[in-house]
Amino acid sequence: MRDVAKLAQRSARARRGLFLAEGPQAVREALRLGSTAVAEVYASEACLERYPELDDLAHATGALRLATDEVLAAMADTVNPQGIVAVCRQLDAGLDEVLAQSPRLLAVLCRVQDPGNAGTILRAADAAGADAVVLTDGSVDIYNPKAVRSTAGSLFHVPVVVGVDVDELVRRARAAGLGVLAADGYGTVDLDVLQDESAARRLGAREGEQRSEDQHDGGDAPSSVAAGPALEAPTVWLFGNEAQGLSDAELALADARVAVPVYGEAESLNVGTAATVCLYASARAQRREDRAGG
Repeated sequence: MRDVAKLAQRSARARRGLFLAEGPQAVREALRLGSTAVAEVYASEACLERYPELDDLAHATGALRLATDEVLAAMADTVNPQGIVAVCRQLDAGLDEVLAQSPRLLAVLCRVQDPGNAGTILRAADAAGADAVVLTDGSVDIYNPKAVRSTAGSLFHVPVVVGVDVDELVRRARAAGLGVLAADGYGTVDLDVLQDESAARRLGAREGEQRSEDQHDGGDAPSSVAAGPALEAPTVWLFGNEAQGLSDAELALADARVAVPVYGEAESLNVGTAATVCLYASARAQRREDRAGG
């Protein structure tokens, strides 16, 4: 029990290559990966009766141990772990592995230090269909119990690369054909404008196809949309530290500094919310491009 509880500490997680997943949702997603992800499962009888799917999945791993609520509370980081805790293996992906898959959308956390924000961005990346999440040197440990809870199980869906030098990442991402955008509240490029331009390019392409099919139309080809970076193109998004944002050096790595417009009186958006908006803007543009091309 003490060995499990010690996984709340970063040093113990790093030394053992393990971390904790608490509660039915996170443990379910871990168990769906089987013994690749799960080393041990501790659960109360009441929890297994309430969630028969968890009972089946946990038994299939051969790692299930029954425990009382008191024992589970002593193991977990939360006061109420909802009757189930899993000891999971850290499943870090390598940058080589991610880039070899020809990714189209990567979320990069540059010195993001709040575990709740990190987990929220990873969850948003999963929902937006991103290919991976990358945490640069100086970022929070994504296996922090609060970060794991904030991902709501998405940690087990999306490849995660940790401890990456941002300069190396950008250099290699560009070599792999990805553009680089920095989310910056003071950016000179408006995300709304980029979305409008993406839609205009898509419309122009349709009109161009129609004109090429119509042999008697002697009109001019549709005018091209000249402007900022294409959201529909393969993209790396850089998201910065909560208090300081992206540094000047990090901003200088990007092709464009993109601001999420604020229509109300809020001074700004937190990094988790801004990342969600940016990732969905790219994902939407890319999927519309796919449908148009298909």
